[in-house]
Formats: sequence, C-alpha cells, structure tokens
Amino acid sequence: MSVQYPGLFITVEGIDGAGKSTHLPYIHSVFRKEGFNVLETREPGGTPVANKLRDILLQETLAPETELLLMFAARNEHLQKSILPALSEGKCVLCDRFTDSSYAYQGGGRGIDNEIIQHLETWVQHDIKPDLTLYFDLSVELSLERRALRNQEHNIKDRFEDESPYFFERVRQGYLDRIKQQPHRFYVLNGADSIPIIQERLSDFLKDWLRYYNTTDRHPMHG
Repeated sequence: MSVQYPGLFITVEGIDGAGKSTHLPYIHSVFRKEGFNVLETREPGGTPVANKLRDILLQETLAPETELLLMFAARNEHLQKSILPALSEGKCVLCDRFTDSSYAYQGGGRGIDNEIIQHLETWVQHDIKPDLTLYFDLSVELSLERRALRNQEHNIKDRFEDESPYFFERVRQGYLDRIKQQPHRFYVLNGADSIPIIQERLSDFLKDWLRYYNTTDRHPMHG
C-alpha cells in the first residue's frame, strides 16, 4: 500500500458458492469491533457508473477482451470514486472481489494472457494492492450444487450460469496459481466447512493478523 493511503484494504475472493457473501457480514463485524470504520463494497460495482458496467458484464454476451476491459473500466471508477477516498480517510475497505478475480475469470477462465492483465493492473492501480486477501476455496462440484440451490431460491441468473464446469475448474486453478505467486497476501479457508468453524478461524486469524500488522512498520498508518 502506498504511504499516502493510511487505510486498510481487505479483499475477499473465491468461485461462486464458496461462501463470500455468507461470511462478509461477519468479517465486517470483526474489523468494526477492532475499531475500524469499514466501507464494504464489491466488484464489479461500487459506484453508480461501475454498477451500470456490472449490469453489462453480467447480462450481455461479450468478447473475452471486451469483458476484461470493462472490468478494469469499472475498477478504475471504483478505485477513484470509492476505494481510494476511503483509504485516504483511514477506513478499512472490505471488497467482495478485486483484481485477483480478473486473473481467475478472464485469465484462467477465458484464457487471456496474464501479462495483458498485469499491464492493465499496473496502469489502473499503480502500486495499490490489497493488504490481505481472504480466499474461500471450494470444489467446482459443490460450487455448482450451491449455485443451483441459490438460483432456485432467489431466482438469480446471469450469463456465467451457462458456463461449463471446465470453465470454473480453470477459474479455480487461476486463483490457486495466484496464491502460489503471492502466498504472503492470502489466507485460505475451506469453503466446505461449516459456518461456525469458518467464522472461528476467521476471528482467530484476523485478530492475530491485526496484532502483527499493528506492531510492524509494514502499514503506513504505523510507519
């Protein structure tokens, strides 16, 4: 994180059905109890313009390259209008998906070269990266079961629902490759575990992580 932004940037990642939405309120509560003013947001989205781009991304049939470019257009709006102002105010930004999703879905899933994604990442984000990424891992088989149940209960459908299991296998592998490349930034949870077990692990880990972070000079808030 650049020294000009004193806030804390936390992202949550995983394939659909892995448990992000279920556990985000609990993660939010942990940081709030630790004294942080928390901005909870999501990608694609987070601003009025980015939300309009989200609708296009989820509903329209797009070329892979168009999908990637729209993702980063929405991300730039999100960063400039929401994330960076919150970080500059010292807030904890808790974001449901960020650039790791582009490497997983557009890189792993769509097969776009990671170097192209990296160029866009550098251009849009400069040195802005998450301080911590919580990754919920889940088998594609269980993911598809959960998504089918969710869609039936809430009548939710977008164009990603029509993708093959093989697509989501590539997406999952894209995430796992990112974790191998940057292991220091990720904390991996088993999305198949029960809610109480996951939340206990989240609580223990986040409190330990914050104690460590608050006693080092890694974060500009304490540097």
